[in-house]
Amino acid sequence: MGAIILFDGVCNLCSASVRFIVERDRDAFFKFASIQSDAGKRLMTEHGLALPEGDPTSIVVIEDGRAHQRSSGALRIARRLNGIWKLGWGFVIVPRFIRDAVYDVIAKHRYRWFGKQDTCMVPTPELRARFL
Repeated sequence: MGAIILFDGVCNLCSASVRFIVERDRDAFFKFASIQSDAGKRLMTEHGLALPEGDPTSIVVIEDGRAHQRSSGALRIARRLNGIWKLGWGFVIVPRFIRDAVYDVIAKHRYRWFGKQDTCMVPTPELRARFL
């Protein structure tokens, strides 16, 4: 069935993360949509999530009909990647309030630390089929 990752399409860190995931998702388990896209907005609404005002602070992983945000979403991604990255799932034992606090610090500073684009990431022709 697979899962969908909604990400901030103008964030350099988020776009680099998508490329990182694609390279380590040999089975093409994940599909992608930016939160700013029509598909992203529709999926956010369908799952009862607030649409961010110009600054989405969380990735969202939609898997098995449920939406997972922040560190829980990131860990669900790690669990499906090939290689050593699967071990990231082990951080699920860390209490969520601690994981989310670390996630929130990175999310809050990501534009300053990694930069931001004026427009959403445009997938390469090879990746286009994996984007909604």
